[in-house]
Amino acid sequence: MDQVEELAASRRKSFLSLEKKKSKGWRSLVGFLCLFPVVALLVLVGNPSGAALQESQEEVTSPRLHGVSSSAWHSPARPRRRRYTITPGHLKWDHFNLTYKILSFPRNLLSARATRRGLATAFRMWSEVSPFSFREVPRHLPSDLKIGFYSINHTDCLESLTHHCFDGTTGELAHAFFPPNGEIHFDDHEYWILGNTRFSWKKGVWLTDLVHVAAHEIGHALGLMHSLNPNALMHINATLTGKKTISQDEVWGIHRLYGCRDRLFLCPSWAKKGFCEKRRRLMKKHCPSTCDFCYEFPFPTVPPTLPPPRTKTKTVSEGRNVTFRCGQKIIHKKGKVYWYKDKELLEYSYPGYLALNEDHMSIIANAINEGTYTCIVKKKERILTTYSWRIRLKH
Repeated sequence: MDQVEELAASRRKSFLSLEKKKSKGWRSLVGFLCLFPVVALLVLVGNPSGAALQESQEEVTSPRLHGVSSSAWHSPARPRRRRYTITPGHLKWDHFNLTYKILSFPRNLLSARATRRGLATAFRMWSEVSPFSFREVPRHLPSDLKIGFYSINHTDCLESLTHHCFDGTTGELAHAFFPPNGEIHFDDHEYWILGNTRFSWKKGVWLTDLVHVAAHEIGHALGLMHSLNPNALMHINATLTGKKTISQDEVWGIHRLYGCRDRLFLCPSWAKKGFCEKRRRLMKKHCPSTCDFCYEFPFPTVPPTLPPPRTKTKTVSEGRNVTFRCGQKIIHKKGKVYWYKDKELLEYSYPGYLALNEDHMSIIANAINEGTYTCIVKKKERILTTYSWRIRLKH
């Protein structure tokens, strides 16, 4: 047994023993975000230990599975099939106007202002499809939810069997407590950003989307466990699948816990005016019960990100060599070519991953190299032309 398997087996053993000893410990149980960018890298570039680690981690950190592989729970999809899971004790809040405060901010990349904006966006995703409202309060005031960015050893993680310590860069990104404990912890060693999760060659690290991870953790803080639906935001591998919107599955879970409720007292009168058909988007958001929209698919909570102008999207197989050409038609004008990946300047070649040349660049398609590539041809400060390509892997 290699080192990864030994570690996974050890953690699985300790977790199963915990299940026997702590059958009444659901109120202190942490809902972990088991989303690992490093696992994505290992799995997608063909490292077999990465797949083993992902499978072992899914068994260890999903309390609902009780040591059983999640594959045993999957079956062919059926219309309106329930795939969400809620806590055995149906742990939930007894009020809908929740407050939150931020106890500490990330030290890498994101400013306090940007962090607040990202968290507010994640909370807004849930307020648009549920009866909840969320409001930030100053840190010296009491609140329902407490949010912080912490190092490896934080709060009671060394003493608690159900509250894991963080593990440094990559690995575990965040975790949250079920109601009514109301805490969300983010790993402060991660490089948090507002935008798509991606690998940065310039910094040599994964840049992780705060909004995406926070929305997943808020779902746990509201009482949802990991979903068996691979298209759900609450799926254990949501960062690997790239699912960033709240799906029908999560809405059904919230309805199961808290009921399907109207948000405005005007709903009955609006329904009499025919708004359920004429203004479906408005009524789905504010009057789902009156219009019987409780089990219809909700509108997207995050608009899709459009590619920049003149961007060609290419979906390619893993391992394929892809070449971009730029500036050939204007080379006689003596312009200089600059290459960028996800808006970061590429200054060097990386053997086995990408090769930079004067008017073209080649990459090997893999998890690290997914993203948007742009070439800009400049003569002094004047831009002569630009081209852009978005590379996606076939899954």
